[in-house]
Amino acid sequence: MLANTASLFADALAESRGSRRALALGWLWLGLAALIASGLFSILLVLSRAPYTKDLFAFADFFRVALVVHVDFSVLVWFAACAGMLWSLNSTPRLLGAGWAALAAAAAGALVMGAAPFLDFAPPVMSNYIPVLDGRLFVSGLALFAAGGALLVARSMAAVPKVGARPDGAGALRFGLNTALVSAAVACVAFAWSYAELPRALDGKAYFEVLFWGGGHVLQFTWTLLLFVAWIALADAVGARVPLTPRIALLLFGIGLVSVFATPVIYLAYGVVSVEHYRLQTWLMRIGGGLAVVPFALATALALARAPRAEAAARPLAAALGWSLALFAAGGLIGLAIHGSNVRIPAHYHGSIVGITLALMGLVYHLLPRLGFAEPCARWATIQCWLYGAGQLAHVAGLLWSGGYGVQRKVAGAAEVLRSGGEIAAMGLMGVGGLAAVAGGFLFVLIVLRAMLAPRPSR
Repeated sequence: MLANTASLFADALAESRGSRRALALGWLWLGLAALIASGLFSILLVLSRAPYTKDLFAFADFFRVALVVHVDFSVLVWFAACAGMLWSLNSTPRLLGAGWAALAAAAAGALVMGAAPFLDFAPPVMSNYIPVLDGRLFVSGLALFAAGGALLVARSMAAVPKVGARPDGAGALRFGLNTALVSAAVACVAFAWSYAELPRALDGKAYFEVLFWGGGHVLQFTWTLLLFVAWIALADAVGARVPLTPRIALLLFGIGLVSVFATPVIYLAYGVVSVEHYRLQTWLMRIGGGLAVVPFALATALALARAPRAEAAARPLAAALGWSLALFAAGGLIGLAIHGSNVRIPAHYHGSIVGITLALMGLVYHLLPRLGFAEPCARWATIQCWLYGAGQLAHVAGLLWSGGYGVQRKVAGAAEVLRSGGEIAAMGLMGVGGLAAVAGGFLFVLIVLRAMLAPRPSR
């Protein structure tokens, strides 16, 4: 059985009070800022698609601009910041200066990306994985953020600690963080490879779609591997005994990573603009992405179901874990039912992405007292997880329901024509759920900030 995984964080923090801890906190602050920015833009997104309020937003480009910023901050910046926090904790003190340089570049890039919609009126490009505003300012900010991310990966790989010959539960978690790091390194190579092979004649959506396709697929493996780490850590924190030995967990992490190594083979075999390259990347994620997900999810869900009732302080962690499992599973199942280009597609990725987000939120709650801050308010943190999880489930259900009517994705305002009462009800459910989830997201930030700004507990 996996147990004592919390010792990974306890041991790392005991050795890094003034160095790696400070660096990890810097990444956490960046993640909180990203959630605030994405939340503000998500309010506009929900209102621009909900019945009645959608007519207040006359221009479809308004919706798409808000969507670009919301997606990039809620997924790319937030997930990368959480990865930076965890990799900084799970590192040796080597090359700390490079770690701080990576954080500075990523933060500066994110700031430029957030300011770009107000300073440079550029057309939105809804490319998969990383949508962009096709203007010099936004693209420069994204490039600076990417440079910070690449430096984070390089520094983390140079400072990676040893797992040990006979790993325990903490060693399995450390190995999981290392597999996510390797996956991120392959993603960086894929992005660079695509850029080097891009025909300069491409422009607009075709250019960014090709640029981000290969690396974007690999990033999904990275976030999923971090999800596995969060699931195991949260299960241990609430007293749920995951029915996996450390060696089986290592094997599953390895299986989750192995598909990533097919990416360079695809690049060597087919050019980045070929149909084969496009299809193989898609099939790689569909087939390889599920190899480790099912056993990890089933083992964690079984452990949570068998666990005794969590103590008051651990209830937010149990809520985050339960909702994470439910939403990630819903997203995966919806993905099997996608036909055509409609709002079932955002229903699929909202379920999966929010499943990862909730696990990371729970992990932040778990880490705050270990980072030297006050315990988050258990009552409000539990409410937050339920509000965010239930709101997102309603949001996803509304999108799935609307997809049955053929409501198109990436349209809003007057372009979104709702003809029947069923369509109006479905998108209304989407709007109510979305606003509840936004409230849950802001509540998370407030709870974390209150814990971080409260007087430090005496030692």
